[in-house]
Amino acid sequence: MTQRKQQVDLTRGPISGHFRHLAVPAAIGMVFNTLYNVVDIYFAGRLDTASQAGLAIGFTAYFIFIAFGVGLSAGMSALIGSAVGQKDADTARHTAAQGVGFAVFLSAALMLTGWFFGHYLIDIISETGPYRFAGTRYFDILVLAIPGFLIAFTCNGILLAQGDGISMQRALMAAFFANICLNPLMIYGLPGLLPGMGFDGIAASTVVSQSGVMVFMIYRLRRSDVGCDIALQEVFPTLKTARIIGLQMLPTSFSMQVMIASGFMVQFALKGFGGSAIAGYGVGLRIEQLFLLPVLGIANSLLPIAAQNYGAQDFARVREAFSYCLKIGVVIMVLLCPILWVIANPALGLFTQDPEVIRVGVSYLHVDVFLLPVYTMLFIINSFLQALKRPIWVLWIGIFRQGFGVAFFVWLFIVPLGFGVSGVWYGIGTSVILGWLLAFLVAHRVALSEIGGLWNGK
Repeated sequence: MTQRKQQVDLTRGPISGHFRHLAVPAAIGMVFNTLYNVVDIYFAGRLDTASQAGLAIGFTAYFIFIAFGVGLSAGMSALIGSAVGQKDADTARHTAAQGVGFAVFLSAALMLTGWFFGHYLIDIISETGPYRFAGTRYFDILVLAIPGFLIAFTCNGILLAQGDGISMQRALMAAFFANICLNPLMIYGLPGLLPGMGFDGIAASTVVSQSGVMVFMIYRLRRSDVGCDIALQEVFPTLKTARIIGLQMLPTSFSMQVMIASGFMVQFALKGFGGSAIAGYGVGLRIEQLFLLPVLGIANSLLPIAAQNYGAQDFARVREAFSYCLKIGVVIMVLLCPILWVIANPALGLFTQDPEVIRVGVSYLHVDVFLLPVYTMLFIINSFLQALKRPIWVLWIGIFRQGFGVAFFVWLFIVPLGFGVSGVWYGIGTSVILGWLLAFLVAHRVALSEIGGLWNGK
C-alpha cells in the first residue's frame, strides 16, 4: 500500500520555517519553468525566424487560457487552506474533488473555444505571412495541453494548501528535462522509426510533457490527506460549489488577462520607436522576470500560510505571516536591485549584439531597478487578499494599474510631455506606484474588517 503524504500544519511552528519550506521549492520550480520556455525558443530558432516568431505569438494567445489555471491554483489554495485551518476534513475533501471536476469541465470548454476562435487571437497580434501560419499551427496543437495545465494547477493549489510545495517543483524539473529530449525527437524524428513533425513537434512536446505533469500531480494529490479518500461521484461539480470556486478563480484569472492586455499596450506604444525598442523591452523583461523569481516564490507561499491561519481564526498569526513576508521580500529586492543595475548591460549582451537593442533594454532595467521592491509589495498584497477570500480586489487593482494606469500614463509621458521611449518606462513606473498605493489602502481596509488590522489587532 502506498504511504500517504501527511499535510503540514501551517498554524503551528515558526512562520519563517514554513516560508522556507514553501518558497524555496516554488522558486526552483519557476526557474525550471522559465528554462522550459527557453528550450522551446532555442529549438524554434534552429528552424527559422518564422518559427520563432510563430512560437512567440502562439504562446501569447495561449497564455490567455493558462491564466485560468493560475486562477484555479490560487482559488483552490485559499478555499482548501481555510478548510484545513478549520480542521474541516470533509469540506476540504469535497471542495478538492469539486475543484478537479471543475477543471475538467472548464478544460473542455476552453479547448472548444480555442479551436473555434483561437485563430482570431493570432490574427490580432500578427500580420499575414509565414509566422502567422506557424503561430496558428502551434496554437491549434497546444490547445490539447489545456487539460494538463488546468488540472495540474488545480492539484497544485490543493497541495499547497496542505503545505506541499515540493510536488510541483519536481514536476516542473522533470518536464524541463523531458522537453530537452522530446523537442528534437518530435521535430526531427528517428530515421526509419519515427517521422519528424518539424515545427509542430515543439507544441507536441509540450502536450506530452504537460500531460505527464498532470498525471504526476494527480498521483500526488491522491497520496495527500485531502485527496486520498475522494470518491468518483464527488468529482462531478454542483452548481453551488462551481459558483464558490468560480468566485475565487475568476478575479485572479481576469487580472492576468488584464496583465496580458497591458503587455499589448506597451508593445503598441513602443512600436512607434521601431523594432529595436520592442526587442530591447522584450529582452529586458526576461531578465526582470529572473530577478523576480525569489520574491514570487515568497509571495505565493504567503497564500496557503495565511489561508490556513485565517481558517483557524488565528488572526495574529495571519498578521505575523504578512509582516514577515513583506520584510523578507523587500530585503531580497534591496539586495538584488544594485546587482541588476550593474549587470544590466552585460546581461543584455547575452541575448543580442545590437547596440540599440542593448541601449533600450538597459534604460528599461535601470528604471525597473527602482520598481522591483514595489512589485514585490504588490505581489504580497495580492496573495494576502486571496488568502482572505477577497480576490475581487486583485482584479480591480489590476484593472486600475495595468489597464487604465499603463494606457494613460504612458500616453501622458510620450505625447504631451515628449519623453520618447523613456516615457514608456516612466508611465509604467507611475502606474505601478499608484497601483501599490491603492493595493495598500485596500489591504488595510480588508484587514480591519477581517482580522482586526494589518499590523495590530483591535
